[in-house]
Amino acid sequence: MPWQCGDALRLRPTRSVPAFGRLKTAPRVVDNLELCATVERKGESYMGRSLVALLVLAWGAGAQDRLPPVAAEKMTEAQRKAVADYRNLRNADLTGPPWSVLLRVPDWVVPAVEMRLHVQNRPVLGNRLTELAILIAAREWTNNYEWNAHSAAAARAGLASAVVSDVAAGRRPEHMAEDEEILYDFCAELLHNKSLSDATYARALTRFGEAGVVELANLEGYYVYLSMVMNTARSPLPAGAKPQLASFPK
Repeated sequence: MPWQCGDALRLRPTRSVPAFGRLKTAPRVVDNLELCATVERKGESYMGRSLVALLVLAWGAGAQDRLPPVAAEKMTEAQRKAVADYRNLRNADLTGPPWSVLLRVPDWVVPAVEMRLHVQNRPVLGNRLTELAILIAAREWTNNYEWNAHSAAAARAGLASAVVSDVAAGRRPEHMAEDEEILYDFCAELLHNKSLSDATYARALTRFGEAGVVELANLEGYYVYLSMVMNTARSPLPAGAKPQLASFPK
């Protein structure tokens, strides 16, 4: 049962502007949550507006990193082991998302890193198509952390800037190579419909083979997974980086 605006001040996920009784101001929308109040008794509209303002401020304050890196002195033994395993696998320290978020459940770290190393070192579809698939997933979830990293990697891999720009805008790119079209249609259909038509599957199978089809499904699943983890945590971008993706219209 969805939450509704009633006698008390409540949070409600919504995509439309409800009626507000005597509270004349429009709702403040914060990450798909509207702060709304219905004030029925005379003289309470000021209190309603004040409570809305306080909740908006509180929500804004909570919009920062929900799951920042765990301080070394606060790590459990399992977390310290996961950090050491990460260092051995990547020859780098575990310092930021998504790994610092996953560290809350240490057993997730190594499997996630091993999948990342496959993408980095042994991509079945090559770097250009792999990066396009990653961008499609990052755009679907408006994850700027993955987008910022992989839009640069896509350019280095030879993906046309116009294709990247169209994906960023939420459009199907107009000028793609044939293999990019097949990949885009596969990923978009899988993400939006949660399944694939026989025609889309057959076209991808003919072009990429069974290994390529499985690779594509894995890429979308993996980068949706990482995006969900970071979106839940509200992981910030690296210092000095700016978001390149705007949220889709609601």
